[in-house]
Amino acid sequence: MRRFTRRARRRRLTALVVAGSLVLLAIVVAVAAYSPLMAVRTIEITGTARIDAVALEDSLSDQIGVPLTLVDRDAVGDVIGGYPLIQSYSLQTRPPSTLVVSVVERTPVGVLQNGDRFDLVDSAGVVIETSDTAPAGYPTLTTPSGGATGTAFHSLARVLLTLPASLDGRVAAVTATTGDDVTLTLSDGAVVMWGGPDRSAQKAIVLEKLMAATDPAEVSSYDVSSPAAAVVGRR
Repeated sequence: MRRFTRRARRRRLTALVVAGSLVLLAIVVAVAAYSPLMAVRTIEITGTARIDAVALEDSLSDQIGVPLTLVDRDAVGDVIGGYPLIQSYSLQTRPPSTLVVSVVERTPVGVLQNGDRFDLVDSAGVVIETSDTAPAGYPTLTTPSGGATGTAFHSLARVLLTLPASLDGRVAAVTATTGDDVTLTLSDGAVVMWGGPDRSAQKAIVLEKLMAATDPAEVSSYDVSSPAAAVVGRR
């Protein structure tokens, strides 16, 4: 009986020690997490190209001094929402004192004329920047609405996203009146009749092969709207 009692006491003592250790560990972790030693002292911005990373960092300065576990993610989101060039972002806390903001910028696809100014837009029609002259290196876009709305715009935007890298900087203009008649004008004057955005990957491959197999000086058009029966128009 005494032996059983001693074993029971040892088990209770062990349980109390384990429980006490866990409580102490939880207290230590909590104190450390909310301690000024674990507060934000550095904000690191990654993924920016067009965006002024220093300006973005400054706009998030109200998070300096906030414990990493208490960073106001809603407030950070409100600040980032004021940057139309940011498509998405993620936050990461890196102990002991760094808040990392990783952003993904919108990718420009072309230029829309807006009165006497020019809007550089992404595939969703979001205006990335506005200038007095058309930004170099991007095609001018023409749609029935004149803007980044409607089926025609969304079709030509989808096509632009699938163009091969070999055409970077070589597309001067893109037009569409419906969702199925996207037409590209290359910088050498040749016209590419693309059709709709369906089978764009296949059309891109066919176009690259046609361009590699022909003399650009002799070509007036490439019709890849039916990629299995593509046609080259001669000058």
